[in-house]
Amino acid sequence: MKRKVFSWTLVILWMALIFYMSHQPAAKSSELSSGITVIISDIIQKVVTDIKLNQDSLSHIIRKSAHFLEYMVLGVLVVNSLLDTDKPKPRLIFLAILMCILYAISDEIHQIFVPGRSGQVSDVLIDSLGGLAGVLGMSVIRGRLSKP
Repeated sequence: MKRKVFSWTLVILWMALIFYMSHQPAAKSSELSSGITVIISDIIQKVVTDIKLNQDSLSHIIRKSAHFLEYMVLGVLVVNSLLDTDKPKPRLIFLAILMCILYAISDEIHQIFVPGRSGQVSDVLIDSLGGLAGVLGMSVIRGRLSKP
């Protein structure tokens, strides 16, 4: 029982973090991603010294990768929580994917009401793919771990 409560608490906390990040006005969100872009750009240029980076393109890639990764983590957390029941596994995997997609849709709708932000269908797709990757990846890992 404690494990189940803990795993669902992680899901709720992660969803709250996604909500918090989505609730940042455009200026604050842009400032955060710009700072991360500078750090990543500096690291890339130290590793590959003769590379010329387009900061706008790099920022776009980082922002979209963040969408994918945050929903991949959500997918891992949700399917991990659901697989702790005795229900049929395919149904639980479908439910986990559905939960991630519905949360992605609600997140983009939420952003419509945040100053300077907008809901993007492309972000729902990226988020959903991240959730799908997390759910399927964790399902495979758990399936392999449970076999003798």
